Amino acid sequence: MRSLGLLLSALLLVQCAETRLALKPEPAPVPRAEAPPASTAKPVEPAPAPAPVVQQALPQPTVTVQQAPTLIPPLGATAEPVRVGLLLPLSGAPQAQRIGEAMLDTAMLALFDLGGERLQLLPRDTKGTAEGARAAAESLLEEGVQLLLGPVYSTSVEAAAPMARARGVPMIAFSSDARVAGDGVYLLSFTPEQEVDRVVGYAVSQGATRFAALVPEDRYGTAVLEALRVSVLRHRGELVRVEHVAADGSEAHEPVKRLARYAGRRQALIERRRELAASKTAAARRRLAALKNRDTLGTVDFDAVMLPAGGETLRQVAPLLPYYDIDIGAVRLLGTGRWDAPDIGQEPVMLGALFAGADRGAIENFRRRFEARFGRPPLRLASLAYDAAALAALLSQGSGVPDFSAENLTDPAGFAGVDGVFRFRPDGLAERGLAVLEIERDSIKVISPAPDGFDAALTH
Repeated sequence: MRSLGLLLSALLLVQCAETRLALKPEPAPVPRAEAPPASTAKPVEPAPAPAPVVQQALPQPTVTVQQAPTLIPPLGATAEPVRVGLLLPLSGAPQAQRIGEAMLDTAMLALFDLGGERLQLLPRDTKGTAEGARAAAESLLEEGVQLLLGPVYSTSVEAAAPMARARGVPMIAFSSDARVAGDGVYLLSFTPEQEVDRVVGYAVSQGATRFAALVPEDRYGTAVLEALRVSVLRHRGELVRVEHVAADGSEAHEPVKRLARYAGRRQALIERRRELAASKTAAARRRLAALKNRDTLGTVDFDAVMLPAGGETLRQVAPLLPYYDIDIGAVRLLGTGRWDAPDIGQEPVMLGALFAGADRGAIENFRRRFEARFGRPPLRLASLAYDAAALAALLSQGSGVPDFSAENLTDPAGFAGVDGVFRFRPDGLAERGLAVLEIERDSIKVISPAPDGFDAALTH
């Protein structure tokens, strides 16, 4: 596979030999890529190069734009530097800052693993705002960067993209909002369209034909619902019921009751009990006794329900499904990458639920290396920064001009990263090889593996 073969070799080999993060580490050869799996992609092996050196101590990631460091490895005698900008929220809202810190650490890890002699990584703080992203991008473009990595949020991408396009500098951003992709902007993130289609296709293969949705009232929920409509139709299923919940999960009882047709099923039970009570037969008495502990009569009219919420919203909404007599043993619960959290199996209703995501083996290797290096587990989004920095390193190999052209970025053979295989389509979206994952109490199990390559040429 035309891989971030650099990246794969690092995942397999660097974990066996710690990369020093000292100010001036001893030079060491970069490990060569192992033979990649057979696929249509062209193999790439990096030329050995000294490990990078950071010219100044790595800062705490709460720096301002003016204080943001430049991570500069030493240059060879003839090599020209390759300047790559990194746009991250390193200050501002606490959650945004946590994401920025994790991504900066991860990009730094990729730089040490794979950066070679030429790559210069220039982080800048977007402050998690459109205005901050615009200022940070302008600063980097004035410094002559040849590629931009980030930003994270769609509003930040929208703000920074016009300046990058005007300079002819491509951008590999981390937003999952497909509306901001295209015309030189590539989204490395997992899109709801692909996640939904993968898990719906698997559910159909297991016998599901009728689908329902319980989606948050936000931009992401809207994107998932649209993707669900398209996917269910494509797989010849039927979307029979849709309800919306508040984005924070509050006041979810009524939407869930409507989804479950709880009032009608409750009334059906009451009327049935009356009928049986009016009968004086022994059979009627036995049937009445059998209904004693029931809350409703009949079943819901769907085989699977999509619930694309995460975090506290998921914790508030998911338990309401069995509470209002949706039998989770008979109805399959489906979700998206928002479920990819280490504690997801602690909620009993989530056991056996399905979602689409990255290959677990590579992710687990990455998680262990990150945790060993930084003393904390990585946020789920952090791997995107590693793959982006590794891709920049791959395309910067050699002593010539780095090739960040659209033709090179959209190579149909694709690349292999810590999240599995991916390739950029001409419309700027990343097409990914996804696994179908099942939630267990203490783990997430692969029940349908991700592909290790792409068979068809890009058509979008």
